[in-house]
Amino acid sequence: MLRLTWVQPEDLIGHELRQAAQDGREPSAVAARWRAAGGPEAPLTAGASPHPASPYLRLLATDLLDELADLPSTLSDDEPTDLPRIKSLCPHWPATADGNAPPTEPGAGEGGRDGTPRAPGRAPSPRAAHPTALEAAWLGRAVGCLLGKPVEKLPLTGIRHLAQATGNWPLTTYFTARGVPGDLLARYPWNRRSAATSLAENIDGMPEDDDLDHPLLALLVLQRHGRAFTSTDVARVWLDELPAGRAFTAERVAYRNLLSGLEPPLTARHHNPFREWIGALIRADVHGWTNPGDPAAAAEQAHRDATLTHTANGVYAAMFTAAVIATAATGDHDVHACLRTGLTVVPPRSRLALAVRRAVRLAHEHTDFDTVVDVLHDTYAATHHWVHAVPNTALIAAALTHADGDFTGSICRAVSGGWDTDSNGATAGSVAALLAGSPRALPERWTAPLKNRLATSVGGFHGAGFDTLARLTHLEATRP
Repeated sequence: MLRLTWVQPEDLIGHELRQAAQDGREPSAVAARWRAAGGPEAPLTAGASPHPASPYLRLLATDLLDELADLPSTLSDDEPTDLPRIKSLCPHWPATADGNAPPTEPGAGEGGRDGTPRAPGRAPSPRAAHPTALEAAWLGRAVGCLLGKPVEKLPLTGIRHLAQATGNWPLTTYFTARGVPGDLLARYPWNRRSAATSLAENIDGMPEDDDLDHPLLALLVLQRHGRAFTSTDVARVWLDELPAGRAFTAERVAYRNLLSGLEPPLTARHHNPFREWIGALIRADVHGWTNPGDPAAAAEQAHRDATLTHTANGVYAAMFTAAVIATAATGDHDVHACLRTGLTVVPPRSRLALAVRRAVRLAHEHTDFDTVVDVLHDTYAATHHWVHAVPNTALIAAALTHADGDFTGSICRAVSGGWDTDSNGATAGSVAALLAGSPRALPERWTAPLKNRLATSVGGFHGAGFDTLARLTHLEATRP
């Protein structure tokens, strides 16, 4: 029997109950009704439970999802989704190209009131990142993703044991199955979809992954609709170019909602318990790459993209990432200034801002990154799904901070921290490679296996080289 992932009501309700508890709603009465009816918990790793629910449970789950959506949230004032309200909560929103936003105050980077760091500001005449820097960024994103692919969904203990078994701990290169004891592989099997294309012994170009598909779709949005694109424009490109089977979690729910006749931003909210997961974050890079030195514009583009599928902290994660990358794209700031800038576009009392600030502080306090990871897992693992944006964004920020922006150090720390390993490696790799500035600055052991070739189901890009993608991105960065 086909068990369609990420859309069946009986599989969504458990995730929505957890989401409600996180975003300030009181779901206990609804949870009691679901459990009294024999409803299952949310699937731990997969998108569907192993057995179909009865027609009664499916109908009940649908009704309860609607009830949960109507519950009031105690966090709504601190965690809005609409852009004007977000900006009103950000006292140090960065200056824009036209200078309309408040300028950076003296002491930028040292931290503002309420613990919100200030941005380094925007250069008076921002310049587009050079195509070689953009090629490095695309390559870095691919390398970090590829490093994390075989261990996606594995517990932290499994990742550590698999790497230690081959002398690759702390991580310094791609995972391999050579030399791993059979009983260890049986206990911690590689990601089924990725093992054949992402271990050191079988990498032959960059295999398809949604962490690369979505930046390609974002590039298509800019090519077809320009910087003034809307969330509806993003939806049109998806319906034209994204196979439904290549969308996951919040993206798959939003896709289904589009086919049901719903329009953005309702597509992000209706029966979508994944709306604060990592999906919008992985779409943010292009918005940063094409707005060098303008983190405000990058964040606003990321917001219009993200609100097709996400709300609140899921949107903030995308805005944060876009602003970090826009700052890195000038080549004028170190990784720490970039991260501080990212926080200026996130409501300072939001869960995401609190998590990132704490993660950065932990990375400064501990010389052993395993300690940082253990603290983050102790804080979030029991309450957050492994794809949730809050812990994953915190881990990315901690990895970049602890590695001081070094490429190898950043991607290895991000992947070694577990959770959404390929997505975290991809974002860390994009930032760190952009800071490195050139493909030649990235170690050949990472880039050579990719053979300047990308596999994708996004139309027109299959087999494209990263140099080609960089040129196309540069065109959008320099378009008026």
